[in-house]
Amino acid sequence: MSRVSNIFRLPILAIGLLLARFGIIDRKRAIETTDLAWPRIVTGVARMSKNAVDVAMVGAALGTKAVAGVGFAGPFWGIAFAIGGGVAGGTIAMVSQRYGAEAYDELGLSVRSSTLLVVLISTPVMVTFWMFPAELVGLLSNDARAVAYGADYLRIVGLGIPFAGLNLVGSRVLVGADDAFTAMQVRAGGAVVNVVLNAVFIFGLGLGVEGAALGTVLSNVIAVSVFAIGISQGHAPLLGTFPVTINPYGNYLDGPTIRDLIRIGTPVGARNLVWTAAEFPMLAILSTFGTSTVAAFVIARRIWGVMNTPGWGFGLASSSLSGQALGQAKEELAEAYGHDIIRFSVATYAVSAIIIAVFAEQLVLLFTGGPGPEVPIAINLIYAACVAVLFQGVSGAAIGPLDASGDTRVPFLSQLLGMFGGSIPFAYLGSVTVLGHWGLYLAFIAETTIPASINYWRFRSGEWKEVSRQYRPDAAETDAEATAVD
Repeated sequence: MSRVSNIFRLPILAIGLLLARFGIIDRKRAIETTDLAWPRIVTGVARMSKNAVDVAMVGAALGTKAVAGVGFAGPFWGIAFAIGGGVAGGTIAMVSQRYGAEAYDELGLSVRSSTLLVVLISTPVMVTFWMFPAELVGLLSNDARAVAYGADYLRIVGLGIPFAGLNLVGSRVLVGADDAFTAMQVRAGGAVVNVVLNAVFIFGLGLGVEGAALGTVLSNVIAVSVFAIGISQGHAPLLGTFPVTINPYGNYLDGPTIRDLIRIGTPVGARNLVWTAAEFPMLAILSTFGTSTVAAFVIARRIWGVMNTPGWGFGLASSSLSGQALGQAKEELAEAYGHDIIRFSVATYAVSAIIIAVFAEQLVLLFTGGPGPEVPIAINLIYAACVAVLFQGVSGAAIGPLDASGDTRVPFLSQLLGMFGGSIPFAYLGSVTVLGHWGLYLAFIAETTIPASINYWRFRSGEWKEVSRQYRPDAAETDAEATAVD
């Protein structure tokens, strides 16, 4: 492994080995989890940093109104990840179980069906954003200048929605087949390309928010092209061999496979959509506080996105490793992976939270360029996020085995309750009572504590193992029956 890789891998591995030394997690599982998680964490850092840099560039070039405008367009762009993430949730569950059971024909069918499903669902959304961007963004604010910026951004970035969804599916195929490193190279590389393109378009060509949107679209097109070449050919230039090779000319429309993807993926997509849907009333509430509070919230959420990247790695590692164990009918091993990865995740989040809290002010100033009314609000929101993110460590890692098993409804309901039963009501109370900004800080914490409690309870119940039996490949079911007979 290269020195650059070790820079990212070793700190995570050190946390895992320290936990193993004290008997908190199993040493072998700590190493396996690290090897799958760290590339995904790096991908998350790269992509969330890219989002943060986008906002910083827009703010530096056009000011606070433009930052608010991009923030108003954000929930609509988030629909891309609700769609793609939903289908990809079904993809990783089916791919990991079939990869573990060596049922490669069924694996290929799952990948092709996922590809078709993403395109069919996302295309109408893309057309809607192109045709009605101002009307959609105008639902969230009456600030004409901010709405204009948001509409310009949404019209262009909406063209990338199908590619963003395919990007997620391609990544989950590789992670489900035990190769998070190649997925990291493609997606993190795309994030770097995005930043470079944005710098050229925003500052070099003076395209403003449209330049930021165009950079996002083109970087997703490039990443999807690389995934398509690698997965269909079994290798890609500069990346080497891919873990699976899928025939692109096979069957795309298999009824049972499509139904399983929809059954597993719909709650995952709905779970992702919860936050996107919650952003609409949240931004409307924030607008009553003023543009400075909206900008502060956008800044804090971008930093939160970077803080939350350990969950990208540990959640997918948990899904992949638990799913492979389930595919081999090893339910106790799948549960053991889940327990260890939850502990590993929380410890890593704690380290991240401490670092972010120490440098909160300096991070906020990177977005504003100097003191302003939004700065103290954003700093306090970050402090609240540092508390909330610890519970996110529990929630995200506990979801992994549930997603891998196909038991995706409870995580959706937990996220729904966390946002609309906790976060939004606290924010609203802050806008109409003396709570003020404290309502926003409590909203951050409620967003994670409620789902963490419910998801962990569901994981501990063990019912997800029973759910997984209806989605396992035939090879795994045969092995399970043979074991029972023995």
